[in-house]
Amino acid sequence: MTNPAVTSLVERSNRLGSDPQNTNYAGGNTSAKGVETDPVTGQDVELLWVKGSGGDLGTLTEKGLAVLRLDRMRALVDVYPGVEREDEMVAAFDYCLHGKGGAAPSIDTAMHGLVDAAHVDHLHPDAGIAIATAVDGPELTSTIFGDKVVWVPWRRPGFQLGLDIAEIKKANPDAIGTILGGHGITAWGDTAEESEANSLWIISTAAQYIAAHGKAEPFGPARDGYGALPEAERRARAAALAPHLRAVASQDKPQVGHFTDTDVVLDFLASERYPELAALGTSCPDHFLRTKVKPLVIDLPATATVSEIVERLPELHEAYRADYTAYYERGAAEARAKGEEPPTIRGADPLIVLVPGVGMFSYGADKQTARVAGEFYVNAINVMRGAEALSTYAPIDESEKFRIEYWALEEAKLARKPKPKPLATRIAFVTGAASGIGKAIAERLAAEGACVVVADLDLAKAQGVAAEIGSTDVAVGLAANVADEAAVQAALNEAVLAFGGVDIVVNNAGLSLSKSLFDTTEADWDLQHDVMAKGSFLVAKNAARILVDQKLGGDILYISSKNSVFAGPNNIAYSATKADQAHQVRLLAAELGEHGIKVNGINPDGVVRGSGIFASGWGANRAKTYGIDEQDLGKFYAQRTLLKREVLPEHIANAAFVLCTSDFSHTTGLHVPVDAGVAQAFLR
Repeated sequence: MTNPAVTSLVERSNRLGSDPQNTNYAGGNTSAKGVETDPVTGQDVELLWVKGSGGDLGTLTEKGLAVLRLDRMRALVDVYPGVEREDEMVAAFDYCLHGKGGAAPSIDTAMHGLVDAAHVDHLHPDAGIAIATAVDGPELTSTIFGDKVVWVPWRRPGFQLGLDIAEIKKANPDAIGTILGGHGITAWGDTAEESEANSLWIISTAAQYIAAHGKAEPFGPARDGYGALPEAERRARAAALAPHLRAVASQDKPQVGHFTDTDVVLDFLASERYPELAALGTSCPDHFLRTKVKPLVIDLPATATVSEIVERLPELHEAYRADYTAYYERGAAEARAKGEEPPTIRGADPLIVLVPGVGMFSYGADKQTARVAGEFYVNAINVMRGAEALSTYAPIDESEKFRIEYWALEEAKLARKPKPKPLATRIAFVTGAASGIGKAIAERLAAEGACVVVADLDLAKAQGVAAEIGSTDVAVGLAANVADEAAVQAALNEAVLAFGGVDIVVNNAGLSLSKSLFDTTEADWDLQHDVMAKGSFLVAKNAARILVDQKLGGDILYISSKNSVFAGPNNIAYSATKADQAHQVRLLAAELGEHGIKVNGINPDGVVRGSGIFASGWGANRAKTYGIDEQDLGKFYAQRTLLKREVLPEHIANAAFVLCTSDFSHTTGLHVPVDAGVAQAFLR
């Protein structure tokens, strides 16, 4: 049976974590103390349940809690070697675990175990951090909260901070919590309800005080020419810039992107003081660990053209990299002077790019990380607004930021992350992906780590397949009529706004009309060629522009057919257009190779089960041509192959995946037969 203290802790954590006004994603931690029977001794033992490392309060479950013996955890005070060696205490937590211990204890465990309260909350609310980063934060804390909340000067999270807060609570019996300089808040209570109420009171009191006493324009007046563009123009501009910005963010290693154009962002970018404040960087450790210490700022007005911004980018990027590298070298030199060897620089590219009039682009190793980085920078904007409304924004100094960003414990946490999947950071755009081969390819690429755009003529079905694959951090469904260039451009624009760019393009959309030469009409011929020959051309042409601008190479795949090289009866329009697609592969491979873009094809045959084409009448017509029952068509195709095996959509997906991996990094212009062996279709 779950301990009641655990149940109430999880419920409280979920309530607090579900409201972004209280804390950011994966930020903060909560705890509860309680009693259970030790199964070894049969005696009662006091335990600490605390959110484990890397968890998120809003989605926390019992499995995400670290469980420690409170007596052993508090006994660590007697062996604490001092602040210069406090990092050693994290490993010591492992010797305090109860049973299997649950999740890995976080660096903030000491704060929760050493504070003499049954329930403790540590949160990162924007309003609280605004007070914590104000230059006169101690005075504001006293003015706003009186004796109920105590100021704690900035200290890096760790064992000493836990000791500091424990001493403050002991010395201030009327206090319900603290403002942690440059960081956030901590509150406590004798019950879960009291701790939660105290946390919410601190947050709401800070927010109300800022609203009542803050300046009307903390970022200064709006700058002429920097205001938000109209929505349609803004999104079109963002889509045009996205591939170029992804190239900037991915020079060191490929990144997935996210676009944000909320009012909070656009108003900040339109303000007079935006460049000055952006240069100060973020303060809360959770913020800058995911956003870097400062963003790349596009120093051109909203009236600048796309080409002007693109022309300016290399110089801005070079300056950003030089600035970040200098920041790293200063911090590394300081660390070495103390006898420490810092981790290697993790890359000098920006994770946040701000474009006046357009919005914010954020980047990460996957879509969720990129999205959360953007959310954190919105938090940072709100913090700056609150601090500037009351006082002057004063984030923690550079050396402290470096100590946290290149903390050995942070490096160890990164090292514990699972090895990335083969297609991690890659973004796939698959046409005709709401059924059959296209759906199987989309599912396989997503399973291998790619973000996937399920593009299909049927929007509802595309969205349904995307939802089956995963959240919008993994897959999105879009409408795409591949025979219409405007529709193709619109779909690709939405794709780059969803994920930052495109790396893998799969030309799969198709249909088939099984008719003899004399029964094939001009309309039949045009329809087949519009969807497959022309459609593939339009998708490849417009997607290739994105691939070239990103400077990351890429893959374009054509799902052609055995019929592109094999002549069969009653198949003139379909086979001719498949031959067209097959030669497009060779032509584009020759043209796009200089950009590192590989173009390959797959020639399936007889994919009956799960096929949208066969279900739409093609199967019945082919069965009639061969004089068999439609239900036996798959078996018929299998028996005419060398391997006597039926070809399924997942077999085509297997080939698509392999062609996009590093194992085929030197292969382009190839057609891979996936037909179980049809000798007449052997490539010559």
